[in-house]
Amino acid sequence: MSTNRRAFLTRLSATGWALGSPSFASAHEHDPPEGEPRKKIAFLGTEVRTHSHAQHFLDRLALGYGWRGAWQDPRLEIASVYIDQFPENQDLARQRVNKYGLTLYPKIEDALTLGTGKLAVDGVVIIAEHGTYPHNEKGQKRYPRYEWFKKCVRVFEDSGRSVPVFNDKHLSTKWHECAEMVADSKRLKFPFFAGSSLPVTRRLPAIDMPHGTPLQESVCVAYGGVDSYDIHALETAQCMSERRKGGEVGIKHVQALKDEAMWNHLAKPDRNHTRRLMCSALSRSHNLPVETGYYSDRITFKWAREKFKTATAYFIEHLDGFRTSMFLVGIQDFNYAGLRSDNNEVISTQMYLPMPSHGSTTADFFHPLTRHIEDTVITGKVPYPIERTLLTSGMVIAGVESLHQGGLKIETPEMKVRYSVTKESTYWRD
Repeated sequence: MSTNRRAFLTRLSATGWALGSPSFASAHEHDPPEGEPRKKIAFLGTEVRTHSHAQHFLDRLALGYGWRGAWQDPRLEIASVYIDQFPENQDLARQRVNKYGLTLYPKIEDALTLGTGKLAVDGVVIIAEHGTYPHNEKGQKRYPRYEWFKKCVRVFEDSGRSVPVFNDKHLSTKWHECAEMVADSKRLKFPFFAGSSLPVTRRLPAIDMPHGTPLQESVCVAYGGVDSYDIHALETAQCMSERRKGGEVGIKHVQALKDEAMWNHLAKPDRNHTRRLMCSALSRSHNLPVETGYYSDRITFKWAREKFKTATAYFIEHLDGFRTSMFLVGIQDFNYAGLRSDNNEVISTQMYLPMPSHGSTTADFFHPLTRHIEDTVITGKVPYPIERTLLTSGMVIAGVESLHQGGLKIETPEMKVRYSVTKESTYWRD
């Protein structure tokens, strides 16, 4: 091995990056003991159609998924299925139930009790994303995540016991509902796991924020809509930011701006670090606009402003002075950059989210999240604190409110969410 290669590997290991932080336990560590039955789950979904979240999770939990260069058979048994909507000419729910030999129940309570009146499963998976549901005055779709969760809680209370629950994406569109969900899990002492696939998917390069890093600011440059893809972008940033020295302490305020107002705010003198991080994150993208086969100019703040005139940003101030900035622009990937406060170094990576296209039926970034769901039910331990998703849900709520009020800064005294994470990394690295 050359001296330069050896020195590089030494530096990489010392930082705690790719070589120092295993993403998951060994391939079979959490498999059910041989000869023992698999633990049973109730699967609750809004609708099952091509590329809906319920389709992605149901197929993986019932059929399995690719893992470590082999096929991983399901480690849980789907004991019951509840589906809320069956879209005409698109529905796959009944076909999947028949294909996998599952049982469809008419009510959530029946799915959890298997018709016995008492809790009869070992875990609950709530995939309340997609489907036809009402919008509130701010344009947010009111998915029934909170209502379904509360039905589960009532079954737990009536049965005198509780089991792990997974909730896909953010918790709710109202802060008091989000906080109540977390409080219920603490009160009844059941593992509550929630959030997006972005923090646990592959990364390019495969690095994590070194645990305990003196970090000053985080930026995520991504794409998509408000109250849908913003949660993905915020979790992309938060899963790195929470590893900073001192851990997470909560947020002070959120300001959301669009288009020219956003760019004018970003051009202010006190946003020089944010501009630098934005350009760093953009340099990780594989989907920047090109002209005749290449960029029209260097990736700079001026270039980005010219290319992405239509954009949305959330500017978030944490209680310890830390900053998070999220930008939704015209690209097709999720890119992170963070600034160390001790040496002015930028740490950047892309959370790999290859969307299904050209007739493809897979979205491999759901594999690791499915595996974490299985691990949570099998072990009774969550991969990261529910407080992460509580806080990112709050960031979305405050960001949407700011946009609704024309870019007003929204104070968030209720979001004093303090938590810390362990050194272990939880993203997909095999």
